[in-house]
Amino acid sequence: MTYSEENLLLFIGQLLGITMRADIPLGLDLLSTVWKLLVGLNLDPSTDLQQADALTYKYIKKIEMAETEAELESVCGDGEPRFVYTSLTGLDTELIPGGRSIYVNWNNRQAYIDAIKTLRMRELTSSLRIAAIVTGLSSLLPYQVLTLMSPLDLEIRTSGRPHISLDFLKSHTMYQVGLVESDSHIEFFWSALESFSQEEITRFIKFACNQERVPHTCPCQEGGSDSAHVPPFPMKIAPPDGTGPPDSRYIRVETCMFMVKLPQYSSQEVMTHRLRYAINCREDPLSG
Repeated sequence: MTYSEENLLLFIGQLLGITMRADIPLGLDLLSTVWKLLVGLNLDPSTDLQQADALTYKYIKKIEMAETEAELESVCGDGEPRFVYTSLTGLDTELIPGGRSIYVNWNNRQAYIDAIKTLRMRELTSSLRIAAIVTGLSSLLPYQVLTLMSPLDLEIRTSGRPHISLDFLKSHTMYQVGLVESDSHIEFFWSALESFSQEEITRFIKFACNQERVPHTCPCQEGGSDSAHVPPFPMKIAPPDGTGPPDSRYIRVETCMFMVKLPQYSSQEVMTHRLRYAINCREDPLSG
């Protein structure tokens, strides 16, 4: 690990600490093994290898299940496999000293399997890199707090949930300037979101508040006041600025306030079309 790599990992740890303190999920899709290591748990050579590298796990299982030398040769392919395996970075790596000159056979197949597992576990554990991330994280949060959390707790606190619940979003929405949930265009709006895929809902969240994910919970659900919300909640739905025929207008947002300015579209079809247009053009600098 180079000095610059170490600094980058320290910075990643600090970002994780900031997102936990500020309740602003980063939306990191990291291997489950990373979260286990960050809370101080050891990896399991079987279950964690299966989750992190399914191809290697299946390859090992096929070798273990081979009942004859002919089956072993079939699993290993047409060539003559040696004690060399591809690392996570794509490099051919000797599993043991002199492995390039040692062929895999029926008698040493278990040693070959064990060596592959050792390589992968060493790569997945990557103790120096994990230590750098933990150091950065610990500069903002006491490390003892991390050790009290489960891997899933840490992942959700820093990355939010990849699945966005519309029921949760609806219960954390305010209607402004005389709007109510029973207004026809408001009902069109929620029906449109209900018809969207999770990917499209994520795009809507990004469009409306400039976050790919939202916090997994809110103080109002943890015994706090009904008006106590964690940013960016609550979402606000307001009338559009200015005047003009509603069906010819576009949906606008104020991302810093999580406010959606929604024209009174005349039909479900128009609402769905305009909303889908908005979320797909959110990164266009000319879209307003």
